[in-house]
Amino acid sequence: MTKTIKDLSKETLTDFQAKLKGRTVFPSDSEYTETCKVYNGMIKKSPGMFVMCVDVADVIASVNFARENNILLAIRGGGHNGGGLGLCDEGMVIDLSGIKYVRVDTSDNTVRVGGGNLWGEVDHATHPFGLAIPAGIISSTGVGGLTLGGGVGHLSRKYGLTIDNLLEADMVLANGSFVTVNADQNQDLFWAIRGGGGNFGVVTSFKFQAHPVKTVFGGPTLWPVEKTQEIMAWYHSFIEAAPEDLNGFFATMVIPGPPFPESLHLKKFCGIVWCYTGDLAKAEEVFKPIMAMNPLFQHVGEMPYPSIQTMFDGLLPSGFQWYWRGDFFNDLNEDVSAQHLKFGSEIPTPLSQMHLYPITGAAARVGAEDTPWAYRNAKYSGVIVGVDPDPANAGKITQWCKDYWEALHPYSSGGAYSNFMMNDEGQERVKASYRHNYARLQKIKSKYDAGNLFRVNQNIAPDTATA
Repeated sequence: MTKTIKDLSKETLTDFQAKLKGRTVFPSDSEYTETCKVYNGMIKKSPGMFVMCVDVADVIASVNFARENNILLAIRGGGHNGGGLGLCDEGMVIDLSGIKYVRVDTSDNTVRVGGGNLWGEVDHATHPFGLAIPAGIISSTGVGGLTLGGGVGHLSRKYGLTIDNLLEADMVLANGSFVTVNADQNQDLFWAIRGGGGNFGVVTSFKFQAHPVKTVFGGPTLWPVEKTQEIMAWYHSFIEAAPEDLNGFFATMVIPGPPFPESLHLKKFCGIVWCYTGDLAKAEEVFKPIMAMNPLFQHVGEMPYPSIQTMFDGLLPSGFQWYWRGDFFNDLNEDVSAQHLKFGSEIPTPLSQMHLYPITGAAARVGAEDTPWAYRNAKYSGVIVGVDPDPANAGKITQWCKDYWEALHPYSSGGAYSNFMMNDEGQERVKASYRHNYARLQKIKSKYDAGNLFRVNQNIAPDTATA
């Protein structure tokens, strides 16, 4: 039977604390309430103990302690997970925020990153060298969570998903052992963590391949929401044929306020946020067909790559209410775009929105079995997010999100990107997200974590036939 931290004796906890370099935080401590906070303010969980790890030894001690005492265990990197899977009630949270470093090796353009880093910290370190690692679109996102789930963002069409650029990782396994995984060592684990989430261990270090990205040409183009179907049809044909240097994700949204012009505030739009990494001398030519669509508003131009990664940070700070749902899509036909027009016209709060990220170019050239990320043939990864700072609006944004998703789901490919899933969607949705790769993941889970110690996640249940 799973125990809680309250079930353990003071002596047991004291002995454990003596093995740590980092500190522990309990409900009786003054910093506990602040430590409980994660990016999604809708998440309210009460762990029995946080272990604020500062090195691998702390992680090993914590994993061993949780396993030996049968304590529910959660792993928190950046705390960005929508479902709040970096927390658990009454159990232990291994917090990796103290394991931070970014080391750039210019001899081969590789980057070593700590398990607790945020992507903004990585961009800050790589940018002076004219390098970038494909990641998401918000700089406060944790490196660990985004990477282990896949990693879709501005550079996906040019350089693939984040997992396609992962070369190596250091991990602490359920039995407390420390391993390095890469193409030559522990190949089964290396395969599994490139999309299989936190099911297989605690990743304390990542090694990535970086790419030459310094200054990009990009920004948003907006049209009135009433033009959603027209712009979506054009976008669908345009983006797949566009040069891979050009990425653009489609959105329905409300303009909440500054830094946008006052004339746009609180009006509903469809839009595309562009990022072009090619020859800047050719940027205006590349953008000619985009501007020919006569956007009502555009703010595109040259900017440092970290600027496009932080473009939305100010609008979406930590602590807001979030509820999201995702699906993969192959088509944006009239039936699909009609639903986007309908629900885009009914956005309930100024920060709620829908995004469609293209999965074409480099991201689509990886085989469907080369990583657990099974939807390489999908054209888009879609996500609907209800967002608002006021807890009183949590029900409203959740219902809009669910209704929007239910209307679109019949047109989807059937599965979701695991980073866009809440924790209330059920095991069948987890299976659908991995498709034909789920059975292989189960076998690897059984080999390395038969007791399912790492289960506070989009869980891959151990295969009882092989456990």
